[in-house]
Amino acid sequence: MGEFEAEQQSRRIAYEELLADCCHYEGMLSVLKLHRPYFEALPSVRRPQESMVTLPLPNIRSREVAEMGGVIDTSYRIRPLPCDVALMMCDPEWKIKTGIEIVLFIQRPGEDLSDVLSRWRQTQVELGQGVEWLMPRRHKHLLAEGTETPHPLFVVFTPEVGEIFAPEARIIRGLTGAGWPVVQWAIAPSSDSAQTDSAQTDSAQTDDVST
Repeated sequence: MGEFEAEQQSRRIAYEELLADCCHYEGMLSVLKLHRPYFEALPSVRRPQESMVTLPLPNIRSREVAEMGGVIDTSYRIRPLPCDVALMMCDPEWKIKTGIEIVLFIQRPGEDLSDVLSRWRQTQVELGQGVEWLMPRRHKHLLAEGTETPHPLFVVFTPEVGEIFAPEARIIRGLTGAGWPVVQWAIAPSSDSAQTDSAQTDSAQTDDVST
């Protein structure tokens, strides 16, 4: 395997590993810790498992209304969102959503700035039309209606040591310039998984999560 193929494989594994970690509250908490405003928005840091619901590769449902010959027909359409994880914050005491929803965009292999931004813009369009989340069975009791003002968080993979590659540098520069929160997730050399360390820093803290 050549150097380029090995690098792409490393990034593919890093993406899949982080996505798998974010399916669990511990992994999602590790990401939130890199962006303090979102971390501090958790209803209870001591009870994170009860304070968040994570939806990896989430689906949404919208109501479609059409009129034909004076007859109104209502149907429901289910479609995937282009984000990687949707996170709903919940009150651990009342077992209800707080209204704060975070959509996580993990840099996918081969993505550049326009790819990541396009996924975010499409997510804005979809959620701005009034939708419901398809919730896991254990969370069916929660109100599934989605907010029209989701809070994005972007995760960009960077080398643990050495220079940041051009696409990643563009993504970080573009997102921070646009005022969106972006964090760096370091990939250790000669490792099959993404590792966090003190080099991971918050590149933007501009997103307000107040309701």
